[in-house]
Amino acid sequence: QVRLVESGGGLVQAGGSLRLSCAASGMIFGFKYMGWYRQAPGKQRELVADITSGGSTNYADSVKGRFTISRDNAKNTAYLQMNSLKPEDTAVYYCKLISGPAYWGQGTQVTVSS
Repeated sequence: QVRLVESGGGLVQAGGSLRLSCAASGMIFGFKYMGWYRQAPGKQRELVADITSGGSTNYADSVKGRFTISRDNAKNTAYLQMNSLKPEDTAVYYCKLISGPAYWGQGTQVTVSS
């Protein structure tokens, strides 16, 4: 069984920064894909950024130039560095791992005050 644990969320003022971490444990057969998604109240869950095992990254237009996704394969951990945060970035952030099946973390709250 695979478990994903997100951390690093919190309350920050607009313009501030946060770094989210997603640590995967369990029977992981290859670090194929990891992504960060977010869901704001009343909205659908959306992709924020993702990274493949080959290191290719993809970002939502709304976060390009402000967020950076990275990973540490040895630690089975992905990170999301979030800079220049805006109130509209407020959401619960989830990480997703695809290693055979897809797995989701429990989410971490990010709140950006204006």
